[in-house]
Amino acid sequence: MLREILGGKIHSATLTETKLDYEGSCAVDRDLLDAAGIAVYERVHVYNITSGARLDTYAIPGKRGSGKVGLNGAAARLGQPGDKVIIVTFVQLTDEELRKHRAKVVLVDDKNRVTKVLEHKGEPPK
Repeated sequence: MLREILGGKIHSATLTETKLDYEGSCAVDRDLLDAAGIAVYERVHVYNITSGARLDTYAIPGKRGSGKVGLNGAAARLGQPGDKVIIVTFVQLTDEELRKHRAKVVLVDDKNRVTKVLEHKGEPPK
């Protein structure tokens, strides 16, 4: 059996831009993607803390060190610059893989710079 487990998370990032006239995606500073272990073009879930909106899209890299976190295409209608968001990925793991897995949680400041990276160990049910 496979379980869907948190893979990576960028917590409480600030949206810096929205671009409605774009083919779609969530653009994220490459430093943040790397810190959270999120691959380019990986499916991401975006939870808008400010508005409560939730969406699925894919990650594209923003310039390293830019602090960029943007919603593009239709997703741009679900946020605006200044909104706080959570960006997460999930992985599918067996119970054996889960015992070794470490989910990465990236905490950021108001300029979307990494302040801390936490790693959480998964545990299958007993």
